[in-house]
Amino acid sequence: MSTTINRYIEEHKDRFINELFDLLRIPSISADSKFKDDVLKAANFVRDKLIAIGVDKAEVIATPGHPVVYGEKILDPALPTILVYGHYDVQPPDPYELWDSPPFEPVIKDDNIYARGAADDKGQFYMHIKAFEAMLQTNSLTCNVKFMIEGEEEVGSDNLEGFLRENKEMLKSDVILISDTSIISVDTPSITIGLKGLSYLEVELTGPNRDLHSGIYGGGVANPINVLCEMIASLKDENNRITIPGFYDKVVDLSEEERSELARAPFDLQAYMDDLDLDGVDGEHGYSTLERTGIRPTLDVNGIWGGYIGEGAKTVLPSKAYAKISMRLVPNQDSEEITKLFKQHFEAIAPNTVKVKVTPHHGGQPYITPVNSIAFKAASMAFEQAWGKKPVPTRDGGSIPIVALFDEVLKINTVLLGFGLDSDAIHSPNEKYGILNFVKGIETIALFHQHFAALKK
Repeated sequence: MSTTINRYIEEHKDRFINELFDLLRIPSISADSKFKDDVLKAANFVRDKLIAIGVDKAEVIATPGHPVVYGEKILDPALPTILVYGHYDVQPPDPYELWDSPPFEPVIKDDNIYARGAADDKGQFYMHIKAFEAMLQTNSLTCNVKFMIEGEEEVGSDNLEGFLRENKEMLKSDVILISDTSIISVDTPSITIGLKGLSYLEVELTGPNRDLHSGIYGGGVANPINVLCEMIASLKDENNRITIPGFYDKVVDLSEEERSELARAPFDLQAYMDDLDLDGVDGEHGYSTLERTGIRPTLDVNGIWGGYIGEGAKTVLPSKAYAKISMRLVPNQDSEEITKLFKQHFEAIAPNTVKVKVTPHHGGQPYITPVNSIAFKAASMAFEQAWGKKPVPTRDGGSIPIVALFDEVLKINTVLLGFGLDSDAIHSPNEKYGILNFVKGIETIALFHQHFAALKK
C-alpha cells in the first residue's frame, strides 16, 4: 500500500474514532419498537456520512421493516465492483446494570472502545466507509464500490430477501465484502471461511388454565416448568449428541486432513477457560472445543422463564413455561428442514399433561467461502501485508444468514473480512472493539481493494 494512504489514515485516526462515537451513541435497537426513531436516525447518519465522503449517490430505502442504506461510487463500469454489506442495528444492551459504563456512551479504556455495537457491527462496517474515504482522498481507489448497510440483522433480516430480489441489478457486483466476524488474535490474523446456519424457535407449554397454589395443587397437577426442563434435557444424550430424529442425516463429517487443517489454529484451552472463569468445557464427545464450535451442529437454550420471578416468595404452580432455543447448523443442513424436525419431535415427546406450542422465529443457511477464489486470495494477501503474517482459515460458530442469501439470490461469493476478537463480548454487557483492530482493519480493507483489482486484471 502506498504510504500516502497509511499517512492519511494515521492523520485522520482521531476524527474517524470520534465519528464512530457519534454513531455508537445512537441506540439503534431493532428488536424494540421503542427505538424505531433511533434506528432511522442511525440510517440517516450512515447515508449522510457516505454523501460527505464523496459517493455518487446515497439513500435510505424503506422496507416493510427498518430501512436499508444504499450508496455507490462508480469510477468506471469496466472496473471490478465490490459490494460492502454491514448492519447499523444493535442488540439490546440488557441487563444495563452489568455494564461498567453506559452502553450508548462510548468510552476508551485500555485501547478498547466500549459501547453497544462497537464490534457488532458499527465499528466494523464503519471501517469500510473510512477506507473508502482514504482511498478516494488519496486518488487510490481501484474498484467501484457499493454499500448496503441494513437495520434488521439482529432480528433476522426478514425483509432483506425481498430487497435483494427487487434490486438485483442495482446490487450487481463481483464480490461481497463483510466485516462482521473475528480474528483469532492480533498476533494471529485469520479469515473466517465457514459460517453456521441457524434455526431459532420459541416453545410454550401450558398446563392448568391458571396459576395455582403449589400447596393445594402441587403433586396432583403437572408443573409446566418441570415438564419443560425434562423435555429440554431429553434433547441431548449422554454424549451430548442431539436426539432429534433425522437431525444429523445431512451432516458431512470432515476428513482427518480437514480436521488437521482446522487444528492449525492456535488455541489455548486453559486460557479459554480462564477467560470464561470455567473449570472445564463441555460438548459433543469425540471432538475438540474448536471443532464443537466450528464444524459440529449445536442446540442451546437461550432463555427460559415462567412462574414467579419477582422479589421474595410466591408459592405458585405456574400455568405456563417458555423457552427460546437456537440450533447452529453446518453445511448441508437446511434451516427450514431442521426447524420442522424440531417442531415434530418436541410436540411428540410432550406428555398429555401439557399443551405445546412451537413458534419459529428466524433462521439462515450455512455458508462456506471458496478458498480458491480471487477474492479470498486478495483477502489473504491484504492480511499478510498489513499484519505481517499469513492469515489462518477458520470456521465460525456464528451465523450471518444473509451470506447464504447473497449466494442464492445474487449469485455472488462473499469474503468475511472481520477484525473482532472473541473476547469483544458482542451481545453481552461491556462490548468492546480494539482501536488497533479498527485502524488495522481500515488499512487491510484498502489493501483488499488494491489486490482484488490487480488479480481481476
